[in-house]
Parts: sequence; structure tokens; C-alpha cells
Amino acid sequence: MAPSPDQLYPLPDHPRVVLLKPLITSPTIEVGDYSYYDDPDDATRFEHRNVLYSYGEEKLVIGKYCAIAAGTTFIMAGANHLTTGVSTFPFTIFGGDWAESTVDLMLANPSKGDTTVGHDVWFGYRSMIMPGVTIGHGAIIASGAVVVADVPPYTIVGGNPAKPVKARYSAEEVDLLLRAAWWDWPVDLVTEHVRTIMSGTPADIGGIARANGLMTG
Repeated sequence: MAPSPDQLYPLPDHPRVVLLKPLITSPTIEVGDYSYYDDPDDATRFEHRNVLYSYGEEKLVIGKYCAIAAGTTFIMAGANHLTTGVSTFPFTIFGGDWAESTVDLMLANPSKGDTTVGHDVWFGYRSMIMPGVTIGHGAIIASGAVVVADVPPYTIVGGNPAKPVKARYSAEEVDLLLRAAWWDWPVDLVTEHVRTIMSGTPADIGGIARANGLMTG
């Protein structure tokens, strides 16, 4: 039997682990089923301590079955300052005459857009994700990595700025996994084949998807 995706604490004896979907209240954060955050220092404060500068309409979208280690930080577009002039100081936010004279400049500042995380992504300890990036399904973000550019599916990245370390599978295998999309399978089917999902090959996953009429493309 699978745990409920709506249970805040999926491991009752370990409050450091929380499922994010039942935790999140912000309209600009969306999280899929079973994605969790692990932090010994009050994991329930994720949207306040780990999603920073979320002042605008830009969204943070996290897929299903993502594992997010302690200290992972998502920097949102509100952190950006104007760089078109001599000073990068944000005069506008202090109101008064400063705001009246500069609000049009701030409103014209181009946004980097939403930050999008695919399904089955693993974030290592204290990784940092900068505004507007897209992280593909099955990617692994190494501990301490600073992600400033898009990450292809099933790619391991590390460093500052983060760069590809290696691809987890060949291009053909990645295509097979994306078409099999095990994260969209019914939970009962995931439960039935959880051992294969954890230890099998792309071909194994593709075979299950085909047998159940779930292969796309």
C-alpha cells in the first residue's frame, strides 16, 4: 500500500521529512504528488526559508517524486536588480519620491520567468536554483551546485556555475523514459513495480509502460 500524497508527514517518526504538496499555501508555488523536503531544522518552513524573493507573479513549479535535501534554495525573479544604469541599488522599493521617479524602470525590467522542475529530480544538500531555469525529468543536482541554466533530462550537474557532469543514460534511453513517464502511472501500478522503478533499466520501464498501454509518442 502506498502512502497518501496528502499526508504532511509520510514518516510519522521522522518530522524532518515533509511532503510539500499538502504543505504549500503560496499561489505561486506548485508541487506534485510525493515530492518531499528533508530538513532537521523545521522542514515545514520550506516556502518561507527555501523559496526566496518570490515577490512577483513568477511561479515555482516542482513535479512529482522529487527529493529535495536540506538547504536547497530556489531564488525567484524578485531578487533581480536593474543593471541598465550606473547603480544596482533598488531605490524603488523604499517608496516616496524614489518610487515615483523609478517605478516605470522596475516595471520594465524583464523577468526571467517561472522556475520549472520536472519529475523525479534529486536536489543535493545546499544546492541553489537561480530564477527562470528549467530542470528536466530525472536530473540530479549535486550538493552545493548553483544552477544558472537549464538542465536537460536525466543529466547530473554540479559546481558553481553548475555544469553537466554526465548523462545518466543514452539519448535513446532518455527518450524511452520520457515516453514511458512512470511518474504519471497510477499509484497502484507504481506500487506494483516500485522495485523495478528503483533498480531496473530504461528498457524495463518501457516494457511496463507498453504492457499497460501507457507509452506515449
